[in-house]
Amino acid sequence: MIFLARAIHFDESDQRVFFNPARTGEWAISGGFEFSNWTQADLSGKARQAFSNGWLGIETFGRVTFVAVTQIEESELEILAKTLAQHFVDIYGAPSFEDALPVARDELRHMSDLCNDHAANTLLTVSRELTEAGVREQFRSIEPAEADLDQFAIHSTPDT
Repeated sequence: MIFLARAIHFDESDQRVFFNPARTGEWAISGGFEFSNWTQADLSGKARQAFSNGWLGIETFGRVTFVAVTQIEESELEILAKTLAQHFVDIYGAPSFEDALPVARDELRHMSDLCNDHAANTLLTVSRELTEAGVREQFRSIEPAEADLDQFAIHSTPDT
């Protein structure tokens, strides 16, 4: 089984704190690469909120505070890799789709490795800080028994 994370919302706060909030149910990754060249001067307002604790949705490329671990099919993972690779070309200036695709797969593999350490419906949060060495990310999990996620999590099969 392969796991990844889906954006989840408990209230409307993400709509107010992020410039571009992720859509509920979209697949998400850490997205810390967005901040690799940031300095303290970049950390204000909604940009600071995205940096501090925002996961990156792979469909809208918006941010979300919470994600839930969910099973994903290999075919879905490859579609996400292609979407992310094109984003690297369009937004970050990757030299080509072909050059960006292995990097996108690595980002998804990193997120999948993080999710594979947890049971389905585990809630994850991320926190970031700027250090001398760059961006430092820390992840926190809330197990399903601690949070009744069945009412919020997106459950799907390949047919849905």
